[in-house]
Amino acid sequence: MKTIIKKFGIDKRIRAGYGTAFFLLLISYLLNLYANRQLLNQARLVDHTNKIIIHLETMSSSLKDAETGCRGYIITGDTSFLRPYKTSRATTDSIFHFLKDEISNRQTGKARLDALGKLIDKKFSLMAASIDYAPKYNFVVTDSLKSLAYHAKEIMDRIRSTVAEMQSEEQQLLKTRSNALDLQYRSLNIIVVTSLVIAFLLAIYGFLTYSRENVARRKADRTVFEYQEQLKQQIAELDKANRELIQMRAIEKLASTGRIARTIAHEVRNPLTNINLSVEQLKEDATDENMNLMLDMIVRNSNRINQLIADLLNSTKSAELVFQTASINQLLDETLTLANDRIQLKNIQVEKKYSNDLPDVSVDVEKIKIALLNIIVNAIEAMEKDKGFLQIKTERLNGKCIVSVTDNGTGIAKDSLSKLFEPYFTSKPKGNGLGLTNTQNIILSHHGSIHVESEESKGTTFSVSLSI
Repeated sequence: MKTIIKKFGIDKRIRAGYGTAFFLLLISYLLNLYANRQLLNQARLVDHTNKIIIHLETMSSSLKDAETGCRGYIITGDTSFLRPYKTSRATTDSIFHFLKDEISNRQTGKARLDALGKLIDKKFSLMAASIDYAPKYNFVVTDSLKSLAYHAKEIMDRIRSTVAEMQSEEQQLLKTRSNALDLQYRSLNIIVVTSLVIAFLLAIYGFLTYSRENVARRKADRTVFEYQEQLKQQIAELDKANRELIQMRAIEKLASTGRIARTIAHEVRNPLTNINLSVEQLKEDATDENMNLMLDMIVRNSNRINQLIADLLNSTKSAELVFQTASINQLLDETLTLANDRIQLKNIQVEKKYSNDLPDVSVDVEKIKIALLNIIVNAIEAMEKDKGFLQIKTERLNGKCIVSVTDNGTGIAKDSLSKLFEPYFTSKPKGNGLGLTNTQNIILSHHGSIHVESEESKGTTFSVSLSI
């Protein structure tokens, strides 16, 4: 009980440690996710400010190009100088609308942008007036044209000043956002490094905890394994002892049955001999046909009783064996040949699963074939026609040669399994119940064993164990 409580305490500490580690890593990853999102937002703001500065510069450059083109046209009268002027208006309007959308959320920037829009409109009005005025006076620079030029220069200076102020504001905003971006980047790096340090420390903690507790766990596992092996060994020994006990009981039962059979044979055969002699004497003196029929019936039944006694004696007496070395696989093939007519008559499928590493066995060849034939015939008779499947298997197990005969027949009822080898016990309408008794007697005479496993409606397996 103390060991269980201690083990529970160890498991609780390990769970608490790893739970805390998971919680800390979760917080670290959430902070990392938040920092990444802030970093992306700051990067977008920096990119937004850069775009505004670039567009302001582009708009200013476009106005300069328009002014230069207008001046060249007034001086030379060549309309090709007006190309920058014509494209400048569309470019400037496009940039102005972009800036209006981007700066609409800042009040100061919006006021400057509105003023810049009015100045741009005024600038283009003056350039348009100059372009219209110059051809009328044959491109001669008059005082009115000079006045327009000075006015246009003043407007352009104001535009430059406004653009410069806006760029200065955006530069300041860019600096602020760049600093914020840098701060976010440093924060992210700190979080990443902190996460790595925490992960490293937790890995060390996990390793040390596991190493410390693993020794006790290994010792406990080793103890459990040893107990399991001892238990398996004890179960195997118990199973072996149980099988030996069953075999001894079978031998004792067979010997007892043999003694009873011999006593019965002695007590019954003497009266039968007297009956037969008397019947023969009566048949010599009998003249009536009906009397002869009755005497023949007495003789037949007397012979039947005598044959039953002989069969019982043969099935229970110790067999006189003539040992020979033979291959069990070859013996099975010869036995199947003897049962071949029955197999073909019922159209039974036979599967052989012979082991190739079995050494020869020392047996009485003819008697062991009788025992195997009885088992195979029983299996054939238990199966339906055209549906039967018979498997013959040999293997080497625990220094024994094991022969297994499996069928998919009707099976044997549980209450009949314990009586299966008893003399005259049979479930067949025409059976005498001595076949399996004789089979068991032959197997036991070879110092072997026979075992049956069966389930109704599913089939039966006979297992014969012989010494190698």
